[in-house]
Amino acid sequence: MKHYISLFVIAFSSALLLFSCKPKENMVYLEHQRQQYEQQVQQAVYQGSRLQEGDLLDIKVTAYDEYAVRPFNLHSMNMATSSGNAINNQAAQTAPQGYLVDRDGNIVFPVIGTIFVKGMTKEQLRADLEKRLLQYLTDPLVTIRQLNFNVTVLGEVKQPGQYTSPTEKVTLFQAIGLAGDMTDFAERTKVTLIRNEDGVEQTHVLDFTDKNLVSSPYYYLRQNDVLYVQPDEIKKRSANVDPNRNLYFQIGGIAISVATLIITLTR
Repeated sequence: MKHYISLFVIAFSSALLLFSCKPKENMVYLEHQRQQYEQQVQQAVYQGSRLQEGDLLDIKVTAYDEYAVRPFNLHSMNMATSSGNAINNQAAQTAPQGYLVDRDGNIVFPVIGTIFVKGMTKEQLRADLEKRLLQYLTDPLVTIRQLNFNVTVLGEVKQPGQYTSPTEKVTLFQAIGLAGDMTDFAERTKVTLIRNEDGVEQTHVLDFTDKNLVSSPYYYLRQNDVLYVQPDEIKKRSANVDPNRNLYFQIGGIAISVATLIITLTR
């Protein structure tokens, strides 16, 4: 009897070790040198995101004549129309302080009027505005900042969701950092980037353990990019097994303890 009980204890313990102690692979970022990306020879260069529908821009115009420049700045216009009235002052403070790119790809700029900006970089828009302003101002200077640069991180991260960055120069690792890093069950070699390119949704599978990731053309994110971190095989298998499996293991553990106690007492 003792012999059978001992065999049972050994067999069940081996099963527990087999299913619960498999080492986790690919836990380290930038560990391997795989060169699996398209056009891998090119260095990742930040070129600036291209403006698209829904972008909110903060545009400031400066020039030598501070009075002449006022009509070209939203903040100055809001202050001018407040009339010193408390209610109007509050309305001016809560008014949107930015230019929204509409569904047609336009913004409406003071004095100049409607400007098509979709597809431009901020640098291109800055140069375009400064050229247009030359007919009204001497040596105008334009600064542009994007107010709603959004990226979404989903899947096996600690805090999935949509994040708004104060700067549009966001890398893959910064986006993962905003989401609290990947979980232990993340498949770091298969992270899907979903990006809208010329109106078409495209997907790219990225390997976060590959050192060449920092040189890939996808290293810098664009407006409204989505990162989906897939679960690893362990997580996938656990999602497809009997939900009572842990209970069975607990019962088995208790059975081992009882069997061990019986062996000890009957010696």
